[in-house]
Amino acid sequence: MTDDDSPGIPARALPTSARAPGKCIVFGEHAVVHGGPELLFALDLETQVALRPNPRLQLNGDPEAPRHNRYFAAALDIWWPSGEPLEVRSVSRVPRAAGLGSSAAFVSALSAAFAAATGGIDRPRLAARAFSVERQAQGVGSPGDTSASVAGGFVTINDPAGELLWTVRDDTRSWSVRRIPDPGWAWVVAYSGIPRSTADAVRAVTERLARPDGPTLLDEFASVAHQGIAAVQREDIEDVRTLMERNQTLLRDVGVSHPQIERLLTVGREVGASGKVTGAGAGGSALFLPALGREIELSRRLARAGAVPFVVRPSRRGAELVDRPSAAA
Repeated sequence: MTDDDSPGIPARALPTSARAPGKCIVFGEHAVVHGGPELLFALDLETQVALRPNPRLQLNGDPEAPRHNRYFAAALDIWWPSGEPLEVRSVSRVPRAAGLGSSAAFVSALSAAFAAATGGIDRPRLAARAFSVERQAQGVGSPGDTSASVAGGFVTINDPAGELLWTVRDDTRSWSVRRIPDPGWAWVVAYSGIPRSTADAVRAVTERLARPDGPTLLDEFASVAHQGIAAVQREDIEDVRTLMERNQTLLRDVGVSHPQIERLLTVGREVGASGKVTGAGAGGSALFLPALGREIELSRRLARAGAVPFVVRPSRRGAELVDRPSAAA
């Protein structure tokens, strides 16, 4: 497990294996790219990677992967510039292009494995370098996703609440990353079946926020996120539900909802579950906070509406080495 004082990734000779969780954003997506606050948690859905010596450099048996998988190419550039041949295997339970951090989980697990193979690393530097990999691959974004994958648990960005874990910087901005306690609730995530591109959605929102009312929208995103973080800390589930609805209204205003997401949100309201887009939007997934004991009922209704639902709880386990390279080997 990864508590606030947890050790980093120790050195380990090849072969080695590591895993990292996906993530789910509760408040603040998109605004965090522009320095606003965010609340997210590590999902109990993970990606695992394994590294072993090999005559050719390849990912899941594909020697062309460095040319067409931009995340793998960026990880090699940052972590493995020697180009020494390796076989990399990856398996994942995180749906791709669903707004649930599939790229962050892959990047964080791969970074942890590469870090072990190159002498070990502490968590703050692992978080910074995992973000560098994802930023290089996407060209845009914030370190929230990779920080949640590295840290595990509930993580805030640019909010004063909680204990400081680390600060991540790029050429123009810095983001403070902190941990707050998990209130112990069960959540439901519903993948709409509509894939989306994080980079495209972030660029579209950036253009939207460049309009005259953009600063006002950013202020509203920040206010909702700060209030949401405080409500989670005091375990005020009704206030969190109300703020999720307000956050969704803002996400509609910046154009990242989708008709199928709206249909799923209507299904959630029918059983008293508040919901919102989670992740970049324009498809992807919706996050719901259902009433206690109604998680399965909500999941069934969402499935009948065409979604792929998951009942999830935050994972305290962040990026870590696996005892031996087994499941992904």
